[in-house]
Amino acid sequence: MLRKTVLAAAFAVALVAAGVAAAAAVTHQSSGSSAASNATAGRVTLHQTKLGKVLATSSGRTLYLFMADKHGKSACYGKCAVNWPPLMKKGKVSASAGVKAALLGTTTRKNGALQVTYKGHPLYLFKLDHGAGQIAGQGLNFFGGKWYVVSPAGSANKAAPPAGGTGTGTTTSTTNCGVYGCP
Repeated sequence: MLRKTVLAAAFAVALVAAGVAAAAAVTHQSSGSSAASNATAGRVTLHQTKLGKVLATSSGRTLYLFMADKHGKSACYGKCAVNWPPLMKKGKVSASAGVKAALLGTTTRKNGALQVTYKGHPLYLFKLDHGAGQIAGQGLNFFGGKWYVVSPAGSANKAAPPAGGTGTGTTTSTTNCGVYGCP
């Protein structure tokens, strides 16, 4: 019985440590990220992830919606936008197969720039997703709300990430990357 109690306590400590590390990774990253520098869209696509097909950039980077956004307006600025770069309009935004062009739109950010929306939801990338199909931001609760991948219908896919972490990788290529980065 004592052994089970010790194991349960050790497991609980490990989970808490992982949560603290994830929070630190999100809030203490530098602003020079590949996500931030590539957060523009000309084409919105569907990409297969461990959560199913979700909206993505033309390079397969997963797109997220922020539950704190209201009435089609972004609530993510400052440090939030460093970690969750808004998907900005670049030229004409188009839809690939499976993405409904009629659901694509834009919203004006505070600086006057246009952010891409889908079914009225402003779209974002996640700084710690480094490749196609990664879903490290799924279900995180940062900057005043939860973040979810976007289904082809334009709603939040609230499924939990697969067991063992954040379910990065795709059905065509698997990586050892997680919320803490790649080894």
